[in-house]
Amino acid sequence: MFKKKPTASEVDGVQYRRAKTWQIICYACNALVGMSVYSLIGMASYSASIGYGITTAAVGIILTCTRILDGITDPLLAFVYDRVNTKFGKLRVLLVAGYLIEAVALYAMFTGFSSKGMGLVAFTLLYVVYVIGYTITNMTAQTIPAIMTNDPRQRPTIGVWTTAFNYLVPMVMSMVLNVVLLPKCGGTYNQAFLTAACNITLIVAAIGTLLVCLGVSAFDKPENFVGTKKAEPLKMADIVEVLKHNKPLQCYIASNASDKLAQQVGSQAIINTILGGIIIGNIALGTILTVISMVPSIFFAAFGAKYVGKHGSKKGIVNFTCISMVITAVMIVFFIVIDPKQIGVMGSPAMIIYVILSLLQNGSNMCITTSNTSYMADAIDFELDRSGRYIPAVVSGTYSLVDKLITSFAAVIATGAVALLGYTATMPQPTDPCTPAIFWMGMVLKFGLPIIGWIITLIAMRSCPLTKEEMVNVQKRIAEKKAAAQSEFYKEQLQ
Repeated sequence: MFKKKPTASEVDGVQYRRAKTWQIICYACNALVGMSVYSLIGMASYSASIGYGITTAAVGIILTCTRILDGITDPLLAFVYDRVNTKFGKLRVLLVAGYLIEAVALYAMFTGFSSKGMGLVAFTLLYVVYVIGYTITNMTAQTIPAIMTNDPRQRPTIGVWTTAFNYLVPMVMSMVLNVVLLPKCGGTYNQAFLTAACNITLIVAAIGTLLVCLGVSAFDKPENFVGTKKAEPLKMADIVEVLKHNKPLQCYIASNASDKLAQQVGSQAIINTILGGIIIGNIALGTILTVISMVPSIFFAAFGAKYVGKHGSKKGIVNFTCISMVITAVMIVFFIVIDPKQIGVMGSPAMIIYVILSLLQNGSNMCITTSNTSYMADAIDFELDRSGRYIPAVVSGTYSLVDKLITSFAAVIATGAVALLGYTATMPQPTDPCTPAIFWMGMVLKFGLPIIGWIITLIAMRSCPLTKEEMVNVQKRIAEKKAAAQSEFYKEQLQ
């Protein structure tokens, strides 16, 4: 007779809370907001150059400074997050407010004020407003997984769905923008293209916001935001205290910030133009090949989730990072020994090998992302166990502050690199010739930086205490402390 597999609660002796599958999928639709906007804002350098007449060097400085501002606003949102309590909840109000602010700023930046004779000041102010809206939306979304479930088997499942959507959305957006929309606008990044791209993005993001609100509605209740100690108003010192004493968070900052810096440099539109349009020589086919290699690799995320559920978030990050390093090193060698233009020839051996390597690379990267999603929720619960305070916005905001101070240099690295190649007043276009300097710059920025980031990850995770076994102990202690706090509350009511 078939024997039912014991649940995580039965195995660990902890009464875990769980979310329904449809609720997790709705939450994962946050990618329709974050990643569609991410695809659009990656073209901010083109908007600044075409719509506002700003030079390449100035664009890099503006994007870097506003990214630093973005990092500063993240922990400040914790104070807003802590105080928002309405009859419509906390999460949904912040998600909708953040989207509306983002939408107004992006529409003005890419359409309303673009190519209207505005200059540097107007572009910078609009970007600042966008940063505020993005902060509200993104920081609120980061706190949701820890609220939805603390089951160690289900948390990686959230990572699977978010990873799948986080990769699928930019892929689809890239196809729509570069394969469908760009040729209709003359094959170059011009004002007509930027306007259409902005309108599409805002519609997709609006749908995503509504779906996320639907998914979190059952959890958006006051009782889900309490700790094991009496709540006190947040202070700036709380942020410093969390950063100083939450060891898993320190390890995560070093690990993920270095990885994201490399990722954001490589995902800049100008770098993708260099790789797909100039080195490979066929940006439309290059985009299609990226999608072809990405879709099957999403199934790797499911394997990664199962692995993390069994072995823990830390072990998942470490092992999949090692795999990614090896595959990326092979990719660099592949580009060196072949003529990259052959990749752009449909059906060629070079194209097939490129797709296979990209599939493996994307798959291992997705497993890292799945592990990271679970790890951040674990770090939030670790803080609850350590301090007795449930402050997810402080934990995620503290991480984001340091993360964005580091990754703020992504735009200036990308624009500075292409400026060294001679693009001081213009941006790279798909029709430009490929020189040795462009080739090696593309290799360093697209593949070399990620390897450096992964080396930092392995060093940081060596000192991380948050193993699978320790996380079970964390949840047990939280449950015991909450039960004790509730018992004390009832005693006070009876006196």
